[in-house]
Amino acid sequence: MNYKLDANQKSLGRLASEAAAILRGKNSPSFAPNRAPEIKLTVDNIGKIRITGDKKKQKTYVRHSGYPGSLKSVNLEDLIAKKGIEHVFKETVKGMLPKNKLKKQMMKNLIIK
Repeated sequence: MNYKLDANQKSLGRLASEAAAILRGKNSPSFAPNRAPEIKLTVDNIGKIRITGDKKKQKTYVRHSGYPGSLKSVNLEDLIAKKGIEHVFKETVKGMLPKNKLKKQMMKNLIIK
């Protein structure tokens, strides 16, 4: 099944939660939490997505490798400049999917244009 979402003037979090629900198959009557559905989701106009408030300057993404002194943080504005809005959207959707073996299969069905 093919789905299409338009990101024009939609909020990042709201669009990502809608995409995560579709990728899981929650809108299908044959939803099963132990299976990845055969769904292709295409997101158009990702460059026109809306980030509200001061999130570009205030929101930080933090990662840590586990070694002492290896805490790295970057704010949203710098991340968009470095990797692009597509990467930010993919990471947002990825964080909303269940943390199990099906996440990788579901993320392969997300197509960003």
